[in-house]
Amino acid sequence: MKKALLIIDMLNDFILEGAPLQVPNAKKIIPNIKREIEKARKVGYPIIYICDAHDEDDVEFEIWPKHCVKNTKGAMIVDELSPSKDDYIVEKTRYSGFFNTNLENILKDLKIDTIIVTGLVTNICVMYTVADAVSYGYKVLVPKDCIVGLDEKTHEFGMYQLEKVHNVELI
Repeated sequence: MKKALLIIDMLNDFILEGAPLQVPNAKKIIPNIKREIEKARKVGYPIIYICDAHDEDDVEFEIWPKHCVKNTKGAMIVDELSPSKDDYIVEKTRYSGFFNTNLENILKDLKIDTIIVTGLVTNICVMYTVADAVSYGYKVLVPKDCIVGLDEKTHEFGMYQLEKVHNVELI
């Protein structure tokens, strides 16, 4: 089993106080994701940050407030989880980290068969990335204390979908 750690959307515009799409409770998972980063570094498996990076006029802004515009402070990874020079950063413009990105190529090049998924938010970017990962044949592990939803109801829905629909192993 060759693993990689994915960290989804742990970005300023989702986490900082007063951010355009601040996710309640997002700060609570930072120490838990830090723990997973330390484990990955110790064991030596790759860390891949999946990051919203929108154009100024992205169509997604018809659904959500303007957020994570490329090359802005809001699109940067929160300081507490800063990547190292050896980590990978994959920019995305849609919910799934696989859609129109090089994530699949990175995972194939690294001969990864199992991904550990962390980040924001349970029923949106986490779930859509996981759905695609499963479709591509990856085994997916999700540490339960490393993801959070916009609220408890959507988080619980996402957790159910991850486990019962996508066959994720919740750890």
